[in-house]
Amino acid sequence: MKSIVNPIEVFKRAYFIGIGGIGMSALARYFKRQGWEVSGYDKTPSSLTDALQEEGIAVHFSDVGDDIQAAFKSKADTLVIYTPAIKKLGELSYFKNEGFQVHKRSEVLGMLTRSSLGLGVAGTHGKTTTSALLAYILDSSELKCSAFLGGIATNFDSNLVISTTSKYTVVEADEFDRSFLALSPFASIITSVDPDHLDIYGDVDYFKQGFQSYAELIHLEGFVIMKEGLPLEPKARIISYAVASETADVSVEQMHFENGYFTFDVRIREENWKGVQLGIPGIHNAENAAACIAMCLELGVKETLIREALKTFKGVKRRFEYHIRKENLVYIDDYAHHPTELHSFLSSVRLMYPGKRVIGAFQPHLFTRTRDFFEGFAHELSALDELVLLPIYPAREQPIEGVSSEHLLAAIKAPKKQVLAAEEALHYLSLQNDCVILTIGAGDIDRIVEPLTKALS
Repeated sequence: MKSIVNPIEVFKRAYFIGIGGIGMSALARYFKRQGWEVSGYDKTPSSLTDALQEEGIAVHFSDVGDDIQAAFKSKADTLVIYTPAIKKLGELSYFKNEGFQVHKRSEVLGMLTRSSLGLGVAGTHGKTTTSALLAYILDSSELKCSAFLGGIATNFDSNLVISTTSKYTVVEADEFDRSFLALSPFASIITSVDPDHLDIYGDVDYFKQGFQSYAELIHLEGFVIMKEGLPLEPKARIISYAVASETADVSVEQMHFENGYFTFDVRIREENWKGVQLGIPGIHNAENAAACIAMCLELGVKETLIREALKTFKGVKRRFEYHIRKENLVYIDDYAHHPTELHSFLSSVRLMYPGKRVIGAFQPHLFTRTRDFFEGFAHELSALDELVLLPIYPAREQPIEGVSSEHLLAAIKAPKKQVLAAEEALHYLSLQNDCVILTIGAGDIDRIVEPLTKALS
């Protein structure tokens, strides 16, 4: 039976298994800033692990090697935190067998947020941008906030925001492995309940049940900012939002691109905000902004401050991130890895660049996701003028017979299409001009972003 001692209150060392993950690195940074000794393991070096090491956090890359510092082998004062994306690993088995306090990342987030008013951001899509925008608006106001983000927010140049005075903590409520059920949110935004992670949940009904269970966790004195039409029944008060809806409490209308800003009107019940400007483009981001507007108004933030924060928000790395923006050449990188996300992203690109030739390089993420949403991927990618398809990024999975980029390519109706390895794709894209180039995916396609930008420049 686990000890009932709260390790957050008594421990002073934190060891992270999978420290290079975006969510894990935010927690590692948090504990480091709280004066804890922090160390950890990851499978491979990355820009994130490089940054952690520069901040004084020891990271090693050999499983159960001599690199585990002696101080972190003391179970009396070491908290071990792991990501559920890790399956079989010697270090995780070692710490569990030795009787250490071992917790999932979500459990530790739950410990941290129970001492504050947690503002969750849940949903299959849009969590990271929405939580970063929410944190930025609150940080720009007198309310302030702490925040644990699932991406590097450009305005903060970090995935972590810390306030020593605010009672609010913004946290992504991650549905993977039902992690969000470890949280105790006072209020929450819920953006979508499109099925995903079916390798974990098994079927669509069980996936939706997970979201229903999360919705029921929201405090009865709090509220839920929920996209209109979601099949959820939270017990807390609901405020609905949508794009171009006559029935939602908050609706985004008249979207267009003007003077470098994505501009739209917002109807908030009977009130109308004209000409709201958002610093990042995209129909889906305007919808995310509507959710943040609704949340911040409920918390007491004024319209003038919300408008200014929306206008100056710079987005999140790898979410509709511009790398080149010239008259004859545009290059955008995006994290989209689900058919719904692809639809939102590509629709926004078409809205902004009508008539332009659009070339997309897409890397499918996970064999199971490619299998489960095969028809959706084929349909959305057919909207491109030209497609470069990379091999499937396996992450934690083994190959599945009959599931490959070649099989997916055959079902796609783009006028021009091919499967290329990453280096081949980099070379091919670097030769293009007079078009919009997109790199898309959640695997390691981001490794070609910097060299492609340099080549195109």
